[in-house]
Amino acid sequence: MLDEGDLERDDTAAPIDMLENYFAAHGWKHERQDEEIVATVKGSWTEYELRGLWREDDSVLQFLAFPDIRVTEERRAAIYEAIGLINEQLWIGHFELWSSTGVLLYRHAAMVGGGEDAGLSLSDAELIIESAIDECERFYPVFQFVLWGGKTPKEAIAAALIETQGEA
Repeated sequence: MLDEGDLERDDTAAPIDMLENYFAAHGWKHERQDEEIVATVKGSWTEYELRGLWREDDSVLQFLAFPDIRVTEERRAAIYEAIGLINEQLWIGHFELWSSTGVLLYRHAAMVGGGEDAGLSLSDAELIIESAIDECERFYPVFQFVLWGGKTPKEAIAAALIETQGEA
């Protein structure tokens, strides 16, 4: 197995292999089964489960990030509203709520050309993984404000996304 230091930014590997190399290089606990890999990483707010699934037939890499958030039935309408407002701000990927389980997640799918010879570069893997973690970190407080803080989705976004200026 390679680590990130063995790869150039434009080197490519099979998508799941590249994700595995990235996870290993960062020392993140991970498990792989065929064309799927699952890792866990500690964020500022919670631990995230990261999951990559490769669909060779479609040349699509689906990447999921699961913050440790479960939504009860009575809070789902407010969370759906928050998700709609949040997704308006995202350029890639989106948040969704699995209706059967109440699990909140971030999902991004990437077309990776090449069919059987498809390759994902280190730069692409880093972008997919880090953007998922960054978006989960950025919006985790919004979901907490809605679920536990009694705020409306608009209030939660305004409170969570205050941008500071200058230096302390």
